[in-house]
Formats: sequence, structure tokens, C-alpha cells
Amino acid sequence: MKISRRGFFGFLAGFAAIGTGLSSWASSMKIYDGPVSDHFDGAHFFDPHGAEPRPVTDLVRWRLTRNPAQWPSHAPSGFSDEPPSSVAGTQVRFSYVGHASWLIQTAGLNILIDPIWSERCSPVSFAGPKRVNAPGIAFEKLPPIDVVLVTHGHYDHLDMATLSKLAAKFSPRVITPLGNDVTMKTGDAAIRAEAFDWHQRVEIGNGVAVYLAPTRHWSARGLFDRNKVLWASFVIETPAGKIYAVGDSGYGDGGHFRRVREAYGALRVALLPIGAYEPRWFMRDMHMNPSDAVKALADCGAEMALAHHHGTFQLTDEAIDAPANELVRAREAAKLPPEKFVALKPGQTFEL
Repeated sequence: MKISRRGFFGFLAGFAAIGTGLSSWASSMKIYDGPVSDHFDGAHFFDPHGAEPRPVTDLVRWRLTRNPAQWPSHAPSGFSDEPPSSVAGTQVRFSYVGHASWLIQTAGLNILIDPIWSERCSPVSFAGPKRVNAPGIAFEKLPPIDVVLVTHGHYDHLDMATLSKLAAKFSPRVITPLGNDVTMKTGDAAIRAEAFDWHQRVEIGNGVAVYLAPTRHWSARGLFDRNKVLWASFVIETPAGKIYAVGDSGYGDGGHFRRVREAYGALRVALLPIGAYEPRWFMRDMHMNPSDAVKALADCGAEMALAHHHGTFQLTDEAIDAPANELVRAREAAKLPPEKFVALKPGQTFEL
């Protein structure tokens, strides 16, 4: 079978966007250089409570046998947010940008999580998963951004084009797990990236701090850099309480979420992914489905959850509306009131 150049790159770009590590035939990412620890062996990071990434043979099996649901080419959310310049005091305002991107406003600070305003989450601009709805906040409507949190290096979470635009317009601090700072600064020296290890605390100001928490995932941007940089979730300490922001995570036995509860205490809100989960035989170790996410909410002990990582980029095989529909069924099965786990659409907001 003859494959066109565009088709070949599209095939690889699709792999990269779901975090398979086949983003390109090579990687220019430098290797993180630091001391050996309980999750770094001197060359690669690992999760002592997690699972190894799926082998490439499983990836090829999925790509050759998959039967993905048909997504619409355009699925506007019907909402668009124009956030205030800031939110003072103990109020917290969440604006859902789309996919895993959030704007959190509190204590006079504006914080972005895993921002992606690009049309594709891909190592190339002409192929790979393309967004089916516009960002919930137009880039020119963003308030001054103080801090950006990037959970890990997969292309649907670490988007260099967006980070460069943010650096040029706002010059925010960018906080990320170890090694991802090299990716960012190699791509654009103007990005003010700061890298930290699991369990480290980073002072933001105005009574806000960020902790990096272990999460059940992995990292790669090319063929030869698998797990050479770290991944994490964030626990954001605010005057209104703690916010638990999970970018990507498998569920496993729920231990990661229970350990967050034990380490950080009461959580007001958890931002939990509910999409990119089919087929389960391939995705279960890296991405939660809605049923997993409901269990994760119970395990971490947050008062409520906001869902994300669905409905914007088709990364896996489920239908565009399957995560939101399955969340309703998972809530009902767990006898969880609807207001305890809410799925917003891009452009919708939630306030504490």
C-alpha cells in the first residue's frame, strides 16, 4: 500500500497527540540531567506505582484495527467567555477553554493550565488531530496571564505555538515538571520556563502556591525520548482552598488519587479528564474513562469535579459526545448528584 507524505505525517501526528511517542522519526529534545531518585534512574523517569507505556506493537495493532466513531468537522460549543481582568479575594473563577485548557482566576492572579490555542495538536501544522470547536476564550480576550502550568510534554498539553504567543504578549512564569523546560526554551528562549520535581512547592504570590503531584501517565515527543522528562498533576493552594488539576491520568487502583488526598488534605475542586479512552485495552493505563473519573473523585476526596479532555480533538475512538453522556451514567451509578461532577463546554464558566 502506498502512503502519501501527508498521510504518513498525519499517521505519526495522530500517535503523538495521544502521547504514544511516534511524533516524528527523531527527537531533538535534550535529556534531563539530574540526580537519581525513587522515580528517575539517571536516564529515564518512571512511576513506581504506575504502568509502563504500551509497546509500539500495541500501538500499531490499534491503528491498523481501529474503527473510530465519526466526529463532525465542526462542532461549535455555542459559548464564548470574555473574562474580567482579574478576580479578587477568595472567589475562584474557572473558564473552560477546551480540551485540557483552563483559565483559573483568583487572588488577583490569572493562571492558565495546559494552554492550546493551535488548530492542531501535532508536531506538524498540516496534519494530526484538528480542533472541532474554537477556544472558549479568544486569545485577544485573555486577561494578563501571570502563570502557566504545563502538566507534561504531549502535544495536546505542551503546545509550543501557544506558549510562544503567551511569552510574547504576557511573559508569564511557566511551571512544569523536570525536563519540559528544556523543550520550551529550545523552541523559544523567551519562554520563562521553570522545572520542578514531584512534591515540590512553588510560591506564586498573593497566598497562592502550586505543588507538583505524581500522576499515572508518561511522556514523549519523539521516537527516542520516551520518559526522558517528567509528568505531573498540580495541586493549587489558594485562599479559597485547594484545586487539584489533573492533565492526563490512568486510574489504576486509584492509589495516586488517594495519595493526593493523604498528602494535601481537603480539596475544593478537582479538574479531571474524562475523554480519549477507547479502546480500553490500549488506553486504560494512560487515560481515564468517565467511570474511572467518578471513582477518582471519590478517592481524592474533592468536594466536586469539573470535567475536561473531551469534545475538542479526536484523539481516540469514542464519539464526540460519548464522554459527557457516559459521565451522566457514571454519576447515576455512583448516586452522585449532577452538581458534584460537571462537564462544561468550551466558553462556559464556573465560580466558587
